Amino acid sequence: MRRIGFCLVLGVAAFLSGCGSFIVSSSKTGTLAITTSALPGAIVGVAYSSTVVASGGTTPYAFSATGLPSGLTINSTTGAITGTPAQSAVGTASVAVKITDSGLPPQSAKATLSLTVSAVPANTLTITTTSLPNGTIGAPYNGTITVTGGSSPFNFSATGLPTGLSINATTGTISGTPTQSTAGTANVTITVTDSTRPTAQTTTAYLSLTIGAGQSGTLAITTSSLPSGTVGASYSGTITATGGTAPYAFTATGLPSGFTINATSGTITGNPTQADVGPTSVTVTVTDATQPTALSASATLNLTIEAAGSASACTQMSTGNNASLNGFVPFPSTSAWNTDISQAPLDPNNTAITSASGFAGEHLHHDWSSVAGGNYGIPYVVVDSSNTPLVRIDVVSYASESDVAQAPFPITAPIEGSPADCTGGPNNYVGDQHVLVLDRNACMLYETFNTVRCNGAWSSDSETIWDLKNYEQRPWGWTSADAAGLPIFPGLVRYDEVASGAINHAIRFTLPHTKNDANGGYFVEPASHAAGNNSTTSNVMGMRIRLKASFDISGYSAANQVILTAMKKYGLILADNGSYFYFQGVPDPRWDDNDLVNLDSIQSSNFEVVQMTPTYPGYDDATAPTGAPPTIGSFAASSTSVTAGTPVTLTWDTTNDSYDFIDVLGGVSGGSVSVKPAATTTYTLNATNQYGRSTATVTVTVH
Repeated sequence: MRRIGFCLVLGVAAFLSGCGSFIVSSSKTGTLAITTSALPGAIVGVAYSSTVVASGGTTPYAFSATGLPSGLTINSTTGAITGTPAQSAVGTASVAVKITDSGLPPQSAKATLSLTVSAVPANTLTITTTSLPNGTIGAPYNGTITVTGGSSPFNFSATGLPTGLSINATTGTISGTPTQSTAGTANVTITVTDSTRPTAQTTTAYLSLTIGAGQSGTLAITTSSLPSGTVGASYSGTITATGGTAPYAFTATGLPSGFTINATSGTITGNPTQADVGPTSVTVTVTDATQPTALSASATLNLTIEAAGSASACTQMSTGNNASLNGFVPFPSTSAWNTDISQAPLDPNNTAITSASGFAGEHLHHDWSSVAGGNYGIPYVVVDSSNTPLVRIDVVSYASESDVAQAPFPITAPIEGSPADCTGGPNNYVGDQHVLVLDRNACMLYETFNTVRCNGAWSSDSETIWDLKNYEQRPWGWTSADAAGLPIFPGLVRYDEVASGAINHAIRFTLPHTKNDANGGYFVEPASHAAGNNSTTSNVMGMRIRLKASFDISGYSAANQVILTAMKKYGLILADNGSYFYFQGVPDPRWDDNDLVNLDSIQSSNFEVVQMTPTYPGYDDATAPTGAPPTIGSFAASSTSVTAGTPVTLTWDTTNDSYDFIDVLGGVSGGSVSVKPAATTTYTLNATNQYGRSTATVTVTVH
């Protein structure tokens, strides 16, 4: 006790005498304050980190906070706010932060900071470039990747670029000079990362880049025909040339009023105001940069302007996902889809069919909504194959009844149900997963079933090509992307046509059961295939029904009256086994879901069956009519041995065919097509009618 007391006395004495060896030092440097004035935003499900900073007072500090969004906490020692925001945290929270220092006595400071939690990135990063321009060996190349959304600056990278090309990490420009070893088509993977905080966004696109052979020899115009134009729709057609020395200069005479040609690109544009009595003869001339004397070449081509709404006016369609067709109606007016059946006689078995189980006592169900890109409805995309590369479709389960050919499928094409990549496919069915692609350049429709996009490649269980200008008859007994062997697209309800005031075609619908027998079931025209699953039902694939003329539609909205009027005039066609009286449409954010649901109360008793041909019960796969398949008189190439990139014209002569396609070119018509093979290629022509298919091949050797 005395020793302790003595020490205390000494300590006090030393303190009083100013003995520095007993003074307790302090790091206090001023008033304690929280210097953080704002907290960065957070995203649900994304790891978050932000540190509250303070100054003054005596370290170390002790931090605490109230009002933090669910999933976030503050570190009491460092002031770091971390965690992963929960879904319930969406919104803006007022966070009360308190800091206490280690001084004697301690100081404290408080601040209220806002922290906003978003459900999804408010500005999704997207690569908008869907195709890359072709390049030429030895010629400077330039192509730029464009993006929308995200936060700049962006960082671009690419793999798979041909030798000699590179991408600018800042601008996204692909440039360079392709070398001799790069001829052909390269699969390029583009990756873009933005500067979003706290977590950067990254997106990827898979594009094709074709490098043609170097220019040499005689200058020639390779364009053999110009696309038709349509009154009221912007026109675009491009003149291409080979040989000589780039760059080229293009001119044209005889163009319709209001049309011009771009001297650098050779693109002819304009806005047609009236249809031509006959095609206009346009003379185009190209001049190269050969020194000291430039080369030139000319060609005379026909340019036809068609009336709006004509059966061949595919070019009036806009491009993009669920794009407007601008009045174009697929297939001729004589096709089953476009035939007015409002006055057609009833089927003799109408009463029996409509009163039987599986038809009676049901009601309509509209099978689409305003959720564009969602899993409710069947989406589509319109492309132009003049700038959308053809890609391979790996057809698996129904290849023998498919049109197996390369198709202009953009890698971003929407899939019905919006499945994740690499989901579904053979032996893993999760939904119909249809993909519908309309090519306005060739006027062809491509449809696939059980489609999978995986690692930049496509596969499906079936592929069907439809000539939009000439409704085809598929072989009896063959399926398509739809069970009845029918096209899907022409039977969909689309917003653009409802907004225009008229649907000019029949509508696709489903029932759970169709008539079955030992041969697989029954179908009637326009169907070509049965998928029967019930021997007692009266419903048949291809069966056509219509809304009774006496049904009063005056109490429905203008939009719904358009749909109901089409049900009276063109009717509905049974296209697949599915839910009771579901009729299909295209998802579009402009639909009013609260209005569409009013259609669902319409009872099946308000419908009647139109006479079927042949008369019900029709015929099954085994008893369908038989006949001769098409005859291919010739299939030839203008040259069978060329250098890479040299234009070659393929010609064919067929009779008794309904539609044609070439395996590596997709759907074709007209009897000829121009190609520029980069490597030795065998082309297989497929001519098809209702009785079968004939094929012929020609090989072009590239050296």
